[in-house]
Amino acid sequence: MTVTVLFVPGLRDHVADHWQTHAANALPGSITVEPIQQDRLSLAARVNALDAALHAISGEVVLAAHSAGCLMVAAWAAHPTRPIRGALLATPADVESPLPEGYPTLDELSANGWCPIARKLLPFPSIVAASHNDPLASFERVSGLAIDWGGELFDAGNVGHLNPPSGFGKWREALPLINRLAAR
Repeated sequence: MTVTVLFVPGLRDHVADHWQTHAANALPGSITVEPIQQDRLSLAARVNALDAALHAISGEVVLAAHSAGCLMVAAWAAHPTRPIRGALLATPADVESPLPEGYPTLDELSANGWCPIARKLLPFPSIVAASHNDPLASFERVSGLAIDWGGELFDAGNVGHLNPPSGFGKWREALPLINRLAAR
C-alpha cells in the first residue's frame, strides 16, 4: 500500500520557494491542501478544508504541516475522521502570544477559533520541529506543544520560521523526516 503525503500550509497558503513546495515537488503523488477562498482566517474553515483533502485520499496518509498548519492538524486530530500514519509538524506558530507585524493580531486569531491551541495527545505518531530563533514561537513553547501532542521533538537549530524570509526554500531534513514517518 502506498502512503500519500498531504502538505498542510500555514495561513499564507502556497508559497513558491517554501520547503513544503520543494518537498511536494520531490514526492510524486503528494497533495497540498487547497487554499480556501472564504473565511480565510477561520480555524474551523481550515480544518474543514483539511478534512475534505484527507477524505479525497485513499490509503495511508502522512501529514506534513508548517506553522499554523500544525495547529490545524492538532485541531482536526481532536476529532479525527480517519486514521493517519504520522505527521511532521514544522515550526508551529504560537498564536497565543503576539505575532510580529504583518500577521493577525491575538484578537483576530481568538475571534476566529485559534486560541487556545489544541493540546490534546495526537492519535498518531508525530515529529515536531522547533527552531531556536523562530520569530513566531519560542523553542520552549514548541517543546511544550511536542510534549502535549505526544510528539518527538526535532531540534532544527537556528532556522528562523523555516520559510523563505528565514533563508529557507529547500529544507534538507524534510524528506528524511517524512520518510521516517511513512516507514512506521
